[in-house]
Amino acid sequence: MRYYGFEEFFDDVKKIAYEVKPYNFDAYLSIARGGMTFGHFLAHALDTRELYALNSIHYEGSKKLDYVKIFNIPDLSHAKSVLVLDDIADSGETLTEIKRTLGRLYPDMDIKIATLLYKKTSIVRPDFFAKETTEWIEFLWDFTI
Repeated sequence: MRYYGFEEFFDDVKKIAYEVKPYNFDAYLSIARGGMTFGHFLAHALDTRELYALNSIHYEGSKKLDYVKIFNIPDLSHAKSVLVLDDIADSGETLTEIKRTLGRLYPDMDIKIATLLYKKTSIVRPDFFAKETTEWIEFLWDFTI
């Protein structure tokens, strides 16, 4: 397990912000919960208020579930291009299901994916990512009381 702290996170958000800025996406869609902090910082870096969120559940702690539950999908009918944001492309199953769901709802939408980290074992390779990893990551926001 590797700890992913604030300095590394901040550097990675800046890296991705520079890469995605020229695309001028119509909307940015954070996956709750892992993509929320990433989305917040990226929206500030890009000076946009077109930040939305949806919920998905595919893990209970570190245990992967047999299904992906997606809910609270925002109305993105105004957007021609959307960048989906998450902390890591681990198995890629959540990202695949979200992209499939959005594609069904908005068949003409250009949907891209950005993650902070990417594992080569993922079934989907994000269009943008800061780093590759093979480790289980403990993100700075991974805590409970």
